[in-house]
Amino acid sequence: MSLDFDSFVLAAATADLTEEPAAREHADAVEFRMDLADDPLEALRAYDGDLPILATNRAAWEGGEWDGGDDDRLAVLEEALEIEGVEAIDVELESLRSDSADGLRDAARDADVSVVASAHDFDGTPDEIEMMETLSDACERADVGKLAVTAETRADTLAVLAITHRLAADGEAVATMAMGEAGSHTRAVAPVYGSKIGYAPVDPAEATAPGQYDLETLSGLIADLE
Repeated sequence: MSLDFDSFVLAAATADLTEEPAAREHADAVEFRMDLADDPLEALRAYDGDLPILATNRAAWEGGEWDGGDDDRLAVLEEALEIEGVEAIDVELESLRSDSADGLRDAARDADVSVVASAHDFDGTPDEIEMMETLSDACERADVGKLAVTAETRADTLAVLAITHRLAADGEAVATMAMGEAGSHTRAVAPVYGSKIGYAPVDPAEATAPGQYDLETLSGLIADLE
């Protein structure tokens, strides 16, 4: 069964699936950071929560903590497809561009699991043309295209929201956010412009990206802006 991104999905980001009960009141799904967990496949097999799982095994070169080979990382993520409760996976756009994740993407389709193609820029915010090209490419290769950049100014955040609106208006499923202090508000505002996924930790002390609100706060902000 695949996670439905026709409407907005608020994902509780965690490396500990035992936090799922605390997330149920506010979240629509759990983003399980496999790269941050000690034994992620065993944790998934033991999972008996109510929320569907978006499994992410983030590469070190994309800001994660998986320190093994890329083939092994993708193979572990492919194993996760077979586990009940996993309804979506996150795959780095660069892996999809290099064809190294073609088998994983095909396996996800066979398993009826949604794919999010993600790209992150931890150094800044590219110009709108580059962001549009990156996000459009991600959308072509997956069910949802995700772009996270690092904002230094309000102009950066406006650019992110602008491309979100344009692609969403064209019928593309996108997930966007600007990381960092200057862009933190985009996590609440981007859904207004068509972003389909939001991320927040259950525990504010366990944020998995710069500028994240905690789950309860983000859920309240988004509800107020709807």
